[in-house]
Amino acid sequence: MVRSPFFYFLFFLLLLSCRKKNIDAVDTTSIAKEARGYLSKGMENFQNKKFNTAFYQYNKAKIACETLKDSANIVYSLIQMANIQQINGDYYGSKETLTEALPYLKKKDVYSAAINNLFGIADKELSIYNDAIFFYKEALKDCTDDASRQSPLNNIAVVYIQQKKYTEAINILNTILDKKLLDKEPPKKARVLDNLGYAYFKMGETEKGYSLMNEGHKMRTQSEDFYGSIESNLHLAEFYSKSNSQKSNQYAQAAYQLATHFNSVDERLKALSLLMSNDSGIKNVQYAQKFIFLNDSIIKIRNNFKNKFAKIKYDSKKEKDENQKLRLERAENLLSIQEAKYQRAFFIIGIAALCLLLLYLRKFYQNRNRIEKLTAAYDTETRIAKDIHDELANDVFNTITFTQTQSLESTNVKENLVHKLDQIYNRVRGISRENNEIDTKANYAVNLKEMLSTYNSPSTNVIINNIEKVNWDLVDDIKKVAVHRVLQELMVNMKKHSEALVVVLKFENTANKILIEYSDNGKGCEKDKIIKNGLQNMENRILATKGTITFDTEPHKGFKVKITLPK
Repeated sequence: MVRSPFFYFLFFLLLLSCRKKNIDAVDTTSIAKEARGYLSKGMENFQNKKFNTAFYQYNKAKIACETLKDSANIVYSLIQMANIQQINGDYYGSKETLTEALPYLKKKDVYSAAINNLFGIADKELSIYNDAIFFYKEALKDCTDDASRQSPLNNIAVVYIQQKKYTEAINILNTILDKKLLDKEPPKKARVLDNLGYAYFKMGETEKGYSLMNEGHKMRTQSEDFYGSIESNLHLAEFYSKSNSQKSNQYAQAAYQLATHFNSVDERLKALSLLMSNDSGIKNVQYAQKFIFLNDSIIKIRNNFKNKFAKIKYDSKKEKDENQKLRLERAENLLSIQEAKYQRAFFIIGIAALCLLLLYLRKFYQNRNRIEKLTAAYDTETRIAKDIHDELANDVFNTITFTQTQSLESTNVKENLVHKLDQIYNRVRGISRENNEIDTKANYAVNLKEMLSTYNSPSTNVIINNIEKVNWDLVDDIKKVAVHRVLQELMVNMKKHSEALVVVLKFENTANKILIEYSDNGKGCEKDKIIKNGLQNMENRILATKGTITFDTEPHKGFKVKITLPK
């Protein structure tokens, strides 16, 4: 792998180009402050019974907390919004709001208990009693102590009374009283006593029922729980409705006045209903007219509230979507400007980098070619030196010895000397021929065949087939040189080691490759004992041209080589 400061520089540029700048970072500090402000205003308006404004503030707080991913305050805001919707009779809308809060619940706690309790209240008011009991029981599972369980248990008992399951309701309410957890909370205990007395009364135990309802009523009056007194007065008015209409009217009137004061419309309608059933004269007509007027008004008001709450949600969502769209457009514009700057910078850097790359590659390949040439020259010099030492030096030494020991006047001696000198000359030519430059032009096939033919001798017959049929013009020079050198090394190897009588070289030409098969009938050898010096050079040459070469030999069965070269 090539390593240089230049490539580290390119790597640095790549990392730099991948960096993304956060263009439009969200200011969480200001949003958190905004969320706290909305929550505070929402609580204040809720306490002052400005429910429309409180709903708007809690919805704004929820949206701000969504940006902050503040799950706790998102859930709290949605619970308060659902509570406001229930106060104003929008029970279906409250269920939708509560459903919005469910994905943000991360564990069972006071929030999950409150949500299930509000689901139960909504279903109770919509007369879906079985679902109401289911949600109240789910709220019970989320309560962490007995004290917090009392409210859902009381609500379950109230639904059982509505379903006329008086025994189940009485059992639950008696259990609450037996634990004495509400002794220090008179309003809550009075509520349980009142509901227990009402259950006994509806079941037929009138005396016991009256005693408990009356005790609850007194406790509410003493603790100034006037809102709770509305329910006590209604229960007592219903108790006396069949036995003492005058007393029934007194309690119904008291309930009506308190419900009017606290703007509790449903309780006002119940009180008017009782007053209508107790009187049959002119007052009955007046009560009926009030009932009809109030009922029509509350339907309109509640529908109006539903529309307002829905509109607040819709407008807030629309505003949020528009703000997000504007922020996105602004971010895209800034990003486009920044990308244009980066593009200009990277274009200049890219041109400079390309120039540096070209200069570096030029120098690198020049160095590599120089090293390859030096290596090849060294190999050639080494091979020539070896050939001179192995083949030529001994012959020259023997010839010199021959001249020193023999009389040159003899004709036979002279002829023998001339013969030895001729052999030396031929070997010098062979060494020269093996290491000279190779002509890769038009005469390549002729020169290759001539080189192979020189290894013909009285003892060895070299047969060359189809060398002319190969279209050598389509083969590049590097591959031609590789073929020449490999075949030359094969022939030298054959001459030195094989003792072959016949050598066959067969050339085949296909559309995409050249096949060369060499075979001789020499002595061969074991495959695992093939001498790797010359053969390794052959393999390296062929593999360098993306070709393949395989050797096949066995003792006394000759030597075979198959070469495949892509064109």
